[in-house]
Parts: sequence; C-alpha cells; structure tokens
Amino acid sequence: MYVYSFEKLDVWIEAKNFAKQIYTLTSKFPESEKFGLTVQLRRAAISIASNIAEGSARNSNKDKAHFTTIAFGSAVEVLNQLIISCELGFITEAEYIELRTQIESITNKLNALRNYQFQKTN
Repeated sequence: MYVYSFEKLDVWIEAKNFAKQIYTLTSKFPESEKFGLTVQLRRAAISIASNIAEGSARNSNKDKAHFTTIAFGSAVEVLNQLIISCELGFITEAEYIELRTQIESITNKLNALRNYQFQKTN
C-alpha cells in the first residue's frame, strides 16, 4: 500500500491522534452542546490534520506553507474552545492542561514545518 508523504510527518500523526482524543472527550459533553462546542471542537481538531494532509498535495512550497498556516490557526481555535470548555466545567483542569500541552507540541511542529516550507520558497 502506498504511503503518502503527510503520513510520514510526526506532526500529522500527532494531530490525527489529538483529533481522536477530542472525539472521545467531547462524547462526554452535555447533550445540549451537541451542535455547539462539541461540533466546533471536533471540526477544528480534524482541520489540523486535514490541512496538513491537503497542503502536502500542493505543488508549490508557498501553497504548502499556506495550508500549514491554516492548520496552525485551527490548533489555536481548538485551544480557545478548550479554555471555554474548561471554564464551563465540561472538562477538568487536568484534561485541559494535558490537551493544551499537546496543542503546544503540535503548534511548535507546525511552526517549524512552515518555516522550512517558507525557506524552500526563496
């Protein structure tokens, strides 16, 4: 079976696993949040890995860097939603800290990838 380039990226693997954690976590959210924070968190978390994958299929490094930037923005969006979820009592402080630590790792890797992609455009 062919392995696509994005599947080899540590940041994609980490983002994919993070999205799965978000799905598990949000399954415990109140039913009243089914169309609120639950769906927002899930979409934003999936968007991180999806934009890494989509960007890897682009021809120019400038385009690749654009999708990496979008993935970074999605990660920050998830962080915002986790802060709100914690303040509303939907997740514990410990869950928040664990997920925030993972977001920091993902955004650090995305930033390094984006810098690499920009360097290759010059």
